[in-house]
Amino acid sequence: MKPNEDIFSINSKDELNAHALAIFKHQAINCEVYKEYIHHLKVDVEQVKRIEEIPFLPISFFKTHRILSSKNPIEVTFSSSGTTGMVQSNHYVTEVYRYEKSYQKAFDEFYGSTGYCFLALLPSYQQRSGSSLIYMVNDLIEKSKHPQSGYFLYNHDDLFQTLTELKAKKQPTILIGVTYALLDFVEQYDIDFPELIVMETGGMKGKRKEMVREELHEQLTKGFNVPAIHSEYGMTELLSQAYSLGDGIFNCPNWMKVLIRDTNDPLSLLQNGKTGGINVIDLANINSCSFIATQDLGRINNDGSFEVLGRFDNADIRGCNLLVQ
Repeated sequence: MKPNEDIFSINSKDELNAHALAIFKHQAINCEVYKEYIHHLKVDVEQVKRIEEIPFLPISFFKTHRILSSKNPIEVTFSSSGTTGMVQSNHYVTEVYRYEKSYQKAFDEFYGSTGYCFLALLPSYQQRSGSSLIYMVNDLIEKSKHPQSGYFLYNHDDLFQTLTELKAKKQPTILIGVTYALLDFVEQYDIDFPELIVMETGGMKGKRKEMVREELHEQLTKGFNVPAIHSEYGMTELLSQAYSLGDGIFNCPNWMKVLIRDTNDPLSLLQNGKTGGINVIDLANINSCSFIATQDLGRINNDGSFEVLGRFDNADIRGCNLLVQ
């Protein structure tokens, strides 16, 4: 199988495995950083026959190296947010259409292609450059062609008025917001809009005290009077997102998969129900690295869905610093 075949048509576990192995072999040759990492691990690429045997590149490498499996020109560079003095991750994207296709197909898969109005409350992302989330939201807003789709920075009065009008018109609406901004909004206004889809993207960005998900979602469901709070699981280093339609239970599109690694032995995987580090297979990321060991903690449920339970402390990243300069 050629690694550039259309991964967005995957519809079975066997197809996912076949594509993942083909892309692994491609990246093990063409991504110099990944190639060297595999060499340090003494992994024989030709002996890798199952996705569970594929080595996952620590996500911290995106802060110190150019992770590329393609010699094509870089079309866009996505960078992570971070406080002053922190090293940012950089994701060099050579075929941005793959990102566009990935988020569009995933959105259609989870939410359908109904004519949504997209509202965005993303001040921390909007006020910096290089955000992959802003790139996605910009495109969703533009393609919605709805006259009221758009961003709200700190103008909560305008957002309240817009939501009121959209509710009155029974317009299907998605509000995408950074966590602290959504909380700020519901502390000022009471919205009774049960049909509204509220999607939090995570993060207090140092603006508020961190909260456990149950407490956060309880406040937001009451504030918007919605049955559940949706969430998006994505990051700068990926080109795909998983979505939760409520209760913090995430599912992946068919070209993305999550595995859980042992926190004490990062090259070993854990069974469903066990808590460990989240490894992500993102086959849309063919020109970078599709196999990333994140710094998130989580667990996989028996139905294949997963939960995000927190973050590693930096001191807990063990065995993952080969090549880091």
